[in-house]
Amino acid sequence: MNVTEAIKIAFQSLWANKLRSALTLLGVVIGVAAVIAVVTFVNGINGYVATKIFNLGADVFIVFKNSPATTNIDKFLEGEKRKDLTMEDYEAVLEACKHCEWVGAALRNDSGNVKYGEQSITDTIVRGMTPSMVPILDLDLTAGRMINDVDMRNNSAVVVVGPDIVDKLMPGMDPINKEVRIDGWVYRVIGVGKRKGKTLGQSLDNYAIMPITAFQKQNGSHSSIRISGKASASGAAFEEAMDETRAVLRARRHVHPSDDDNFDIETNDSLLSIWSNFSGTFFYAMIGIAAISLVVGGIVIMNIMLVSVTERTREIGIRKAMGARSTDIMLQFLIESVTMALLGGAIGVLFGITFAKVVTLAIGMPSEIKLWAVAAGVLVAASVGIFFGVYPAKRAAVLDPIAALRFET
Repeated sequence: MNVTEAIKIAFQSLWANKLRSALTLLGVVIGVAAVIAVVTFVNGINGYVATKIFNLGADVFIVFKNSPATTNIDKFLEGEKRKDLTMEDYEAVLEACKHCEWVGAALRNDSGNVKYGEQSITDTIVRGMTPSMVPILDLDLTAGRMINDVDMRNNSAVVVVGPDIVDKLMPGMDPINKEVRIDGWVYRVIGVGKRKGKTLGQSLDNYAIMPITAFQKQNGSHSSIRISGKASASGAAFEEAMDETRAVLRARRHVHPSDDDNFDIETNDSLLSIWSNFSGTFFYAMIGIAAISLVVGGIVIMNIMLVSVTERTREIGIRKAMGARSTDIMLQFLIESVTMALLGGAIGVLFGITFAKVVTLAIGMPSEIKLWAVAAGVLVAASVGIFFGVYPAKRAAVLDPIAALRFET
């Protein structure tokens, strides 16, 4: 059996029946494209989350009143009843954590409004923080200075703004020492943060950073703060730092030795683990949906191959009369089935990558193409062709040559 000839016949058959071929390959194309797109998005978002959102470093931990990573609704509601973390708690951790290089506190409001003159920008992320949060979060500036201890002690109305605020409210101006209104309160701009870009269509540069005391003066001191700690070293020192923090907070919050903490401590690894579990569930759900499409595509291929066997019954009879063995006939139709599936898989790979990149350009959703995903997509397509091509190939192989030669279409 000449494999090249079988592949050539398969392409001739596809070309001779273009509409039928397009409908035949549609299921495989959609299934493979879905697999490639999902893998591309999941890998891209995982990488973004690891480097941009949860990039706390291996030596950083955060203490929450109620962890934002809680997925159980009962635990979340129970956590909301806990006592708030206060600046006094922060100061106690600052004094007690001997293995901490830095200890910081922060608050945030995700729906701030910033105004300068007649121009305004909404949905600004307003952060109130201690100066010690700067090395913990590794914040950079392009102009001016960052908030300092004097600003915090004096409740100074100063702010570091993101590039979006400068671009929209003060284009072509030097923003330093300009006065802006944040939710109605006047602040003096002392610095401009480094540009971070966009993700999921949302800008990461629409933010304002002020001393946490100024934030509390504006918004009230009734919100629970987040306490962050950066250990002096990773490994044992990191565990010691968390243990010291846990001990002082349990004592201050009067937690009985047999009771669980009434606060949550999260690390980079724990936050990433929770995200990975969520993205993994989404990944497998989408793969399941794509698998249904591949099965449908495989069934269509099998039906079309059965039609092809019927249409070419006399051809099969002639081949057998000329000495072709049953295995040759079976291999011929199996190769044709795999060729069709591989063609659909290749088109699906191109569609999946193109779709992912178009979405990335349109809304900024992170995407990352993996070669193993492309190889897996092609391999899955070939497997579909083999699995659903076996039955038609067997039907062709067992045809009696005399009956086949007498067959009239």
